[in-house]
Amino acid sequence: MSETPPLNTAAATSADASAGTADFDTMTRDIAEVPAVEVIVTVAVNLMSAAAVKLGLTEEGDQHKDLDEARKLVHALAGLLDAGATEISSFHAAPLRDGLKSLQLAFREASLVPDAPGQGPGEKYTGAVFG
Repeated sequence: MSETPPLNTAAATSADASAGTADFDTMTRDIAEVPAVEVIVTVAVNLMSAAAVKLGLTEEGDQHKDLDEARKLVHALAGLLDAGATEISSFHAAPLRDGLKSLQLAFREASLVPDAPGQGPGEKYTGAVFG
């Protein structure tokens, strides 16, 4: 049996780091080049996706369901859309508002004890949501 020589961990770590940095640099854009609208919409979509998971609306269903977490995410999404709606134009805002309403209705449906009208997640910003 041959003996494996010891790894030079410092050299390996340095090589991994430089390869990782170069790869990371090629995959990212300079933040200065990203329009504000794109940042706002991306954050909104990420909040929507996370809320959908926490509401159990994914293929895994109830495996990740957590209504307390979903409430926070939906509320944050509503606040972002309320604050940023005039900045991102109705072209971007309308579908995001539709998605928000769908999440609010899904939250209401998933709750064992529904919130009073106007007290659900994000309704501070959107007003009461009805199906």
